[in-house]
Amino acid sequence: MTLPALPPWLLAGLLALGVLLAWARLITRRRGASTDVRGARSRFLLLCALQPVCALLLYFTLLPPRQASTPGTLVVMTANAGQVALPAALQGQPRVALPEATATDGSERVPDLGTALRRHPDAGTLHVVGDGLEARDRDALGDRRIVFSPAALPRGVVELAPVGVVAPGDTFIASGRVNDVPKATVVLLDPAGQRIDAGPVDAQGRFRLTGVARLPGPALFRVEVREAGGRVADAASLPVWTQPSPPPRVWVLAGAPNAEGKYLRRWATDVGIPLHLQVSLGGGIQLGDAPLPMNAETLRRFDLLVLDARGAAGLGEAQRAALGAAVRDGLGVLVRADGPIPAPVQRLLGIPAVGSEEVAFHLPRPAPDDDAWRARRGAGTADLPVDADAVPAGLPVLTRRTARMPVGDDVALLRDATGAPLAWWHAMGRGRVGVWTPADTYTLVLAGHADVHAALWSQAFATLARAGAPAIAAIPDEARARERAALCGIADEARIVAPDGTTTRMLRDPATGSARCAGFWPRDAGWHQLKVGDAATPFFVRAREDAPSLHRAAVRLQTLQRAARAEAAATLAVAEGARGPAWPWFLAWLTASALLWWLERRRSTPG
Repeated sequence: MTLPALPPWLLAGLLALGVLLAWARLITRRRGASTDVRGARSRFLLLCALQPVCALLLYFTLLPPRQASTPGTLVVMTANAGQVALPAALQGQPRVALPEATATDGSERVPDLGTALRRHPDAGTLHVVGDGLEARDRDALGDRRIVFSPAALPRGVVELAPVGVVAPGDTFIASGRVNDVPKATVVLLDPAGQRIDAGPVDAQGRFRLTGVARLPGPALFRVEVREAGGRVADAASLPVWTQPSPPPRVWVLAGAPNAEGKYLRRWATDVGIPLHLQVSLGGGIQLGDAPLPMNAETLRRFDLLVLDARGAAGLGEAQRAALGAAVRDGLGVLVRADGPIPAPVQRLLGIPAVGSEEVAFHLPRPAPDDDAWRARRGAGTADLPVDADAVPAGLPVLTRRTARMPVGDDVALLRDATGAPLAWWHAMGRGRVGVWTPADTYTLVLAGHADVHAALWSQAFATLARAGAPAIAAIPDEARARERAALCGIADEARIVAPDGTTTRMLRDPATGSARCAGFWPRDAGWHQLKVGDAATPFFVRAREDAPSLHRAAVRLQTLQRAARAEAAATLAVAEGARGPAWPWFLAWLTASALLWWLERRRSTPG
């Protein structure tokens, strides 16, 4: 008797139209009838009232209200579910065990969550127990409510920040978090197994180490977590891809020749940076390269402009205007604060005043001990041997101009051994402006620490120079063999080249819309490359057995986030079940219709 295919709004509209027509007929007939046959006013009002009542009862006869139903709960056992004590309310609920679970308590074994949901279609709530859902199963959740009872966070490395593509000779940061290892020490080993950095974890278990990328190509560093006695509690590989990048085009304007500029140019020449140097001697006399006019066209040819105090003082009003527009368009500027900075340049670039006093400072040691420091420096080459006596002697004392880092959006670019900022930068439009207070970094080269000198200026140039082309896609931070990885922002012609040379063409999922994502199931571990035309973006795929604690923590976090989103989107309303029986509404409609028929046929007695 029900009409499930009929839209409720259409049925309601038709019945409402019928009620209006019935009222119009009753009113017209009553006005046209004589007084003796018009009948009592109460009869007319009762006829009008019964019209919507009959229409409402007919609506519920054809489309009975849905019955309230509480969706069932399905208990999903995942890896390490045995570590979690189930609430008593879940003891009688159906229970399934995914392939990662080792439960032997009679749970129904299923190959994946999708199969479990097909076998239990009435499950509206999923109670996940253990480490959480793998990427294979998270897409099958739909809009179901998730309750997650996680197992304890694993012991060892639970967070490890990925390292982006670095240039040869640059330093990189290895940071993350360690769990449940008291008094842990984290050690960073290079691909040859030499210790290049080490340090304790803080109160939250976090660590931050630095390494050096040397030769172009892929490399696997290693992060080890060691207990107080020296035993390795956990380890994880840290993939680093070293790739030469297009060097920034640098323009140096100096107000006078000095040793700092000399060694800066020597370093730039050694690493292949095209540096255009102009040194003013006053009176229109200049040294170095051919002078260039400072205008918009010239500034577009460079990625970074390096100014000292005298060079900044020599800028005219038109030159400052062109410089400000170029910075807002993406040009980077580094101001070497080796003297008072003119007030117009301070206002233009948003940099603070610099004092005339010079103070001494120490740079932090690149490594915790001499052995690690030697490993970071390497053996050098026949043309440029490494000074073996430089490490025991330590870093020389340097000097800097007094200046205070502004409070705001400025970011520290270089710090001394005490943590005080020596250089900092801030954004200005699409460009960046940096202030550099050290005055004699060239003494690092004279003391046999050319690598430290190169690292300081390489970091400054890389941070401030005009940004290059954006990445061709968002690659996964944590991909593993035989598990699905998501890549977003891919083009139609994107393809992935595996370590063995196998090429896989990527197909975007239309459901991802403007995110342009695609799924990828790597078969083997190792370095893969996402290619679009001639451009390539490398990413590393871990082996299944590599860094198990890191994988457990990632799965746990993903499931916690999915459960939080599902809980926020869940409504407090009770879910609607199937429609109820129609016969009670039909009997009520039949009774009201019979009464309406009797009143329609009843005539008052004349006279």
